[in-house]
Amino acid sequence: MIRVAVAARASGRASMGMRAYARALLERVPKVAPDVALTAVDAPLAALPFALRAAHAQLVHLPFLDLPPFVPRPYVAMVHDLIHVRYPALFSPLTAAYWRLVAAPLYRGAARLLVSDPRVADDCAMLLGVARDRIRIVPLGYADGVPAAEPWRAERPYLLYAGNHKPHKALETLYTAWHGLPDRIGLDLALTGPDEPAVRARYTRRTGEIVFLGDVNDATLARRYRGACAYVQPSLAEGFGIPALEAAVAGTPVVATSTSIPAAVAPFAHLFAPGDAGALASLLIAIVDEPERARERAAEGAVALRAYTWDRFAASTAAVFREVVCS
Repeated sequence: MIRVAVAARASGRASMGMRAYARALLERVPKVAPDVALTAVDAPLAALPFALRAAHAQLVHLPFLDLPPFVPRPYVAMVHDLIHVRYPALFSPLTAAYWRLVAAPLYRGAARLLVSDPRVADDCAMLLGVARDRIRIVPLGYADGVPAAEPWRAERPYLLYAGNHKPHKALETLYTAWHGLPDRIGLDLALTGPDEPAVRARYTRRTGEIVFLGDVNDATLARRYRGACAYVQPSLAEGFGIPALEAAVAGTPVVATSTSIPAAVAPFAHLFAPGDAGALASLLIAIVDEPERARERAAEGAVALRAYTWDRFAASTAAVFREVVCS
């Protein structure tokens, strides 16, 4: 039996994708890999090194970006993204210092780095100096209820965005593209997250409106994917981009920047350069004007991408644990 201690406490800065990763790890690995025993260590960051040692595990796994010093070896770490390093101007000097003094050395000391997409592997090699032979790409999964969800019925066709509203998400590009669509296209823009009256006041159309959906549970989000005219991901970068995968599995056309789309989804998506609102608007017009063509391409992706389940992710992660412990 391989015993792995997992630093399971998420900080307030952990994204929904990071939380989904940790939840799937703890729930699915025991199911698909009975030879791997996970111990969830729920301790504050300052006490975490001591709590991990007290678990007496053969391996430690760090699933979040908040990392303590003096982690017991051997350990593996999940690098969700290096957005803080790639776009330092979007974050505080304190964040930059943390990455330089704490995170980067810890990642370089890991027995293996887990990443979810080749883009992040490239960043780990280039920005952290981690040797390629210590990086393992393990794609994430989609929620079980997505493929069979009943499509959301809305009064008007809508675009969907799911995620937070941080600067690197580049939502201004999406707002600008939607705002510039011709009046003949009746199309709402629905986004998860809290209402932003200033955005709704600034970006208006005669044949559509911006709707902020607030917090959306998994079942409702699955229906929203299925009912959307298109899912749009305008981010400068993503670690993986679970919503893009889920929308694609739902059979919804995915429109995303070339720097944020998961590698598995890219062949079936409509891509544009980050910040290019004009190119995004053109893609949206084409999808609205030729919906059958867009849906045919999306349907191909839905079939191919259903292999990317959380169970597949868990089995691949367990294989990395075995590699480290048994080598």
